Amino acid sequence: MPKLSPTMEEGQLSRWLKKEGDRVSMGEPLAEIDTDKATMEMQALTDGVLRKILIKEGESAPLGQLIAIIGEPDEDISALESKAKSAAPEPAEAPVSSPAEAATEPSATTPVATPSKTQPPSQPAPVDANGRHGKVIESAPTGRLIVSPLAARMAAEAGIDLRTLSGTGPGGRIIKRDIEAAISGNRETATTEPATKLRVVQPAQKSAVIGASPFRDEPLSVMRKTIASRLVTSLGPVPHFFLTTEIEMDRAVEMRQSIKQTDPDLKISINDIIIKVAAAALVQHPQVNASFQEKVVRFYERADIGVAVAIEDGLITPVVRSADQKSLSDIALDVRDLADRARARKLLPEEYTGATFSISNLGMLGIDEFTAVINPPEGAILAIGAVTARPVVRNDDIVVRQVMRVTMSCDHRVIDGATGAKFLQTFKKILENPLYLVV
Repeated sequence: MPKLSPTMEEGQLSRWLKKEGDRVSMGEPLAEIDTDKATMEMQALTDGVLRKILIKEGESAPLGQLIAIIGEPDEDISALESKAKSAAPEPAEAPVSSPAEAATEPSATTPVATPSKTQPPSQPAPVDANGRHGKVIESAPTGRLIVSPLAARMAAEAGIDLRTLSGTGPGGRIIKRDIEAAISGNRETATTEPATKLRVVQPAQKSAVIGASPFRDEPLSVMRKTIASRLVTSLGPVPHFFLTTEIEMDRAVEMRQSIKQTDPDLKISINDIIIKVAAAALVQHPQVNASFQEKVVRFYERADIGVAVAIEDGLITPVVRSADQKSLSDIALDVRDLADRARARKLLPEEYTGATFSISNLGMLGIDEFTAVINPPEGAILAIGAVTARPVVRNDDIVVRQVMRVTMSCDHRVIDGATGAKFLQTFKKILENPLYLVV
């Protein structure tokens, strides 16, 4: 298992593109690997035959563990097979032999990372009779149902009992189209039912449910495991402190509306303006655009802003490079492109690592205020709440303003309270007077 991203500690075999006995060429894609943030293709580093697949689709392996063997049809691979059975992973950073050296002996596949061209399957789960993955749900007394993870989630959201459905996928697997058909059928029944029909309401009866709730366990995805481990390395070891302020957003909202009226095709969001303003403030306060590095404090010369994007299974933070040097329109285009490819798990590792400062915005979900966890080694992260109309006092009069609350989480090893407060003062001044951006 190769290291396909800087933060990867293990990989999940999403899909084998070759089967045992297939001849492969150097550079040819062998399989798709789910890393902590994206799905990557691994390639053969030598010509030969895929003699043995050592881990199945949906299974995970730590860095350095043997996952497959390439050799010639008549070569003895028993030693490598025994090594794999011993379950002793090789060092993650073991040197990779050259293609010429690899061609002289059977080799464990050591892939090269390239972006996957296909959408990865959902979380690993048991397989049906045809080898397809899905969640297993007990259906007493008749047996078990095999359901794809997407279908299970859609059914839960729509309130559909999976036990009432017959799967049309391989081996009777319940898949997305089965849920869509059930939802469509429910809607059709609701719309064709006479509006004047009276419903007989049965008297409520005492529930006969006894004992604890049934449950199902789903294996952790690689991304969720990484999020869990990184939170432990952040919230515990990193000494957080938090600074909150309120910002009047009327002028920023007016500027966005003016841009929209001037050029309807130029889609600028409030979050795009926030990114630009944060980058401008970081240039004025380089102590905040910094990170703790054990023996030194590292100060960055550019404002590379990480923008938190919610995706299936977790969160990823694509990076807008040199946001301090880009126009609002360039930032808007970058954010949309990165977010779309993040949700499709098509980002390259360099596109979601190496931010110098991050922004997490939950305002669009109606959250007024929250605190975010710092993403090491960054020194700070800004949590953005919703823009809402609130009464405020101006010149002894009560007026209504569009107000947004922001909270900055700071690494106290790098940023002192006064330093963080001065950064927020500048951030607030520019956001309340966005014409500063053109000065």
